[in-house]
Amino acid sequence: MPRWQSRTLRTAGQIGPVRLIACVIVLALALIVARQGWTLPLTVDAERALYDWRVDRAAPRVAQDERMVMVVYTDETLEAVAKRSPLDRKMLADALRAIDAMNPKAIGIDILIDQPQEEDSLLLETFRQLKTPTYLAFASNATNPDYMRVWQEEFLTGFLKQSAPGPVRPTSIMLQPDGDNVIRRWPDQPASLPPLFANALAPGHEAFRAYRGAIHFPQPKSPEYPVISRLPIDLFASELAPAMRAQIEGRYVLIGGDIQDLDDYQTPLTRQTGEFMKGLEVHARLLAQMLDGRMPQPIPGWALWIAALGVVAAGALTSLLEMRGWKLGVAFVGQLAFFVALPFYLATTNVDTLDLPAFGWGVGWILAFLAVGTAARAVGSEQKRFAQSALGKYLPADIAAQILKDPELLALRGEKKQIYALFTDLEGFTKLSHAITPEQLSDLLNRYLDVMSDTVLKHGGTIDKFVGDAVVAFWGAPIERPDDADRACRAAVEMFEAGEAFARSAGPELPKIGCTRVGLHRGEAVVGNFGGEGRIQYTALGDGMNTAARLESANKYLKTTVLVSDEAKRESGADIFRPMGRIVLSGRATPVAVWEPVPQMDSALREKINALWQRYDGGDAAALSELESLSASQPDDAALANFVYRVREAGPGGHFVLGSK
Repeated sequence: MPRWQSRTLRTAGQIGPVRLIACVIVLALALIVARQGWTLPLTVDAERALYDWRVDRAAPRVAQDERMVMVVYTDETLEAVAKRSPLDRKMLADALRAIDAMNPKAIGIDILIDQPQEEDSLLLETFRQLKTPTYLAFASNATNPDYMRVWQEEFLTGFLKQSAPGPVRPTSIMLQPDGDNVIRRWPDQPASLPPLFANALAPGHEAFRAYRGAIHFPQPKSPEYPVISRLPIDLFASELAPAMRAQIEGRYVLIGGDIQDLDDYQTPLTRQTGEFMKGLEVHARLLAQMLDGRMPQPIPGWALWIAALGVVAAGALTSLLEMRGWKLGVAFVGQLAFFVALPFYLATTNVDTLDLPAFGWGVGWILAFLAVGTAARAVGSEQKRFAQSALGKYLPADIAAQILKDPELLALRGEKKQIYALFTDLEGFTKLSHAITPEQLSDLLNRYLDVMSDTVLKHGGTIDKFVGDAVVAFWGAPIERPDDADRACRAAVEMFEAGEAFARSAGPELPKIGCTRVGLHRGEAVVGNFGGEGRIQYTALGDGMNTAARLESANKYLKTTVLVSDEAKRESGADIFRPMGRIVLSGRATPVAVWEPVPQMDSALREKINALWQRYDGGDAAALSELESLSASQPDDAALANFVYRVREAGPGGHFVLGSK
């Protein structure tokens, strides 16, 4: 019998079947909790609370939506007409006639006409005379038996038939709160019901007919201007109605109640604000989300299983590492913080974190940590190695093998530093590599990288790595200098210029070589030695490096060759930059200001461009015309023309999303 097999069997025997079974059961429980946190009675409330917190913190602040308006019955309305339930239909008829004359886009009525009233004939006559597409609330006994009796549904159906040949059609008003009575997701839309309120008002968004993801709840940019404006219905049933035309024309009009203690819904924001949302506004939010095309993508089930497996493996491995005291505390807090930060980050992107078990991850990690740690301590060193090998089935084989050999070899050592990260790329390199022989390619690439490397070293930079034709470098580590910003900026410009000189001198027998594009950013990174045994590399890791890479890629869209982030430009004393506006980089959500170093441009012209942008960004519309004239006078400056186009599209204080236009 091989030695390793004999040792494994002895170790298993020393652990004992009961302890081994208990450990496996707890690990299985940890995996289930880490995947099914949204469905388990003991964790679902915590998952909902964490989701609501994410929604509240990640909710964008938006201006008032000018595409729609809510016209509502208020408590004051009911007091004035001395009628509370059902809502006064004469007032509705009067308001509808006035609103219809103001040319709205569509009208939605979130009021159930489910029993006869004296004003019915007047309301029906009004329905028949309307010109605007109008949708009346509908509910069925089959889908809502608690609130809609069969006779009420029959009355409503008959009422709708009597409104013919007018433009009034039924629309479903069904909303579906979760088990804690908080409404977080789009409701089911059964075939037995007419289209949902939002789908009916704005047809053509077929994807939303089957959408069951999260409802988008942005918050108002100013407390004085709610996300959806509302006007009392009284205004439209009085002589003041004509004055309201500007608030109605071309908009979706949603009519319903804003009455105390009626049709109130808790939303993810309620937990933080204590405020409820009327059903009418929930429908307005659905409509706005649909018009925006905001459909956050759900995380596939297989990805959640992989994440759960990774969480359990991380907890188990942490318990096996030779760490104690503050080091263990840092590892513990750091990983748990990651489980909170990742869902929050995803919530700020186009990812639906409903059903993402953030709390389950934490509980699963703790269970795995305790289960494996307890087993390892109980059986000693031999039993600990057995537990590690048993867990190997949940990890990549090469990583598990290195851990078994010597876990210390995998320890990551580094420090957080502010660095200047630089990325380059040679335009058209892939096409060029297919057009020449391997020998020519090898010689060309080596000579090109020598030129790029010499430029980095000349300016005191650290060469991180080469990725094909790309060069990755940084300043600020291992030696930090007070003029690192200027060194990095000069290097960026000279690398572009060196690339141009290299292309001109490459030889007539070679195809045309493209330009060298450069991205430079100042940001935080973890810098140090990383890698397994025999593969140590001094490198930088972190968001700062990723941003620099995205800046390099953005050159192609902005028609520039060198892009410097505002963070890097602010630290430089060089007067060589012209603005390139604010952009949202690929894969990011937050806009960044970017600059192009143009030392060859007349300084007065650079200053003028910057001054005009600052004026326009501050709201001076005339500055845009001056920018356009300036760009027209520089017909060969494609980057300037692109800049003017983007600031015109973005507007004062705005930003441009790359690839959106």
